[in-house]
Amino acid sequence: MRLSMSRSLRVVALCLGSLACAGSAFADPPKPPTPVAVAPKQIILISFDAAREISQWERSRALAKRTGAHFTYFLSCVFLLSPETRLQYAGPGKAAGKSNVGFAASRQEVADRLEEIRLAAAEGHDIGSHACGHFDGKDWSKADWLAEFGSVRRVLENAYAINGISPEPADWRDFARHAVVGFRAPYLSANKALYEALPEAGFQYDASGVSKGPELPPIKSGLTHFALPLIPEGPNAKPVIAMDYNLYVRHSGGFEKPAMAGEFADHAYQAFRAAFDAQYNGKRIPLELGFHFTQMNDGAYWDALERFADEVCVKADVECISFRDYVERQRAGERQAAVGG
Repeated sequence: MRLSMSRSLRVVALCLGSLACAGSAFADPPKPPTPVAVAPKQIILISFDAAREISQWERSRALAKRTGAHFTYFLSCVFLLSPETRLQYAGPGKAAGKSNVGFAASRQEVADRLEEIRLAAAEGHDIGSHACGHFDGKDWSKADWLAEFGSVRRVLENAYAINGISPEPADWRDFARHAVVGFRAPYLSANKALYEALPEAGFQYDASGVSKGPELPPIKSGLTHFALPLIPEGPNAKPVIAMDYNLYVRHSGGFEKPAMAGEFADHAYQAFRAAFDAQYNGKRIPLELGFHFTQMNDGAYWDALERFADEVCVKADVECISFRDYVERQRAGERQAAVGG
């Protein structure tokens, strides 16, 4: 009887064990870990207006090579005309050969600048338009803007021939007709007529805006609109347009103070870095910074730019790209969304 009882208990135990095993077999599988959202790369858009001095072309291209950056150069086309050929340009309502920023110093300087443009384009940089004579177009009509754009295209396309520079590269005219897709107005002075003229002239983006802070560039009427943001600067974090000229006016009233160049460079760097950190540690909205080739306050703002770019453009989760690069990605994303891919 005791043997029978022992066997019964063993059977019951085995059955209970089997049920436990069966129960574990049908239990819910462990939930996979919640995926962690990957932050987008921080985009920085660095541009240069006028694009005149040859040494600054070389310096900016060297900066790009060591950091992997791509820049946008907004070219004033009067710098492709020498004193002998300046009459080839007449701005809206202006006499021929007049410009607010002068012209190239010589035919050789034009040749050197054309070579810099070709090298920059071959290295992946964006060549944009800064109009021609750097006139304030706030009162221009649509026809005036279209005339200015026509002058830009004609001077750029025929720059070698106009100045008697040879040989002209075989691909130059094709480049001149198709490569320039962006615009920034001199003095950032835009009006309604400009935005009517830009799409008609074949432009894909405009970078003449100013915004309260970094913002995602919208597409309106076929144009991507970029804006230089206001960024905090100085001990009181007072907002200033993120451009070297505006810092120059803030720091020294627009007059040279070379003895304070180091201090100004540090203030500018701190402003750039703080604006970057706010986005990098936040929503990662693209940050736009604007410069000129002019060495204001003994080059303080270029020194700040190089220090900044050397630190941040090399980060794995940062991209310093051109406006054209951004627009191409933006439009590729729209096309992909439209087909449901």
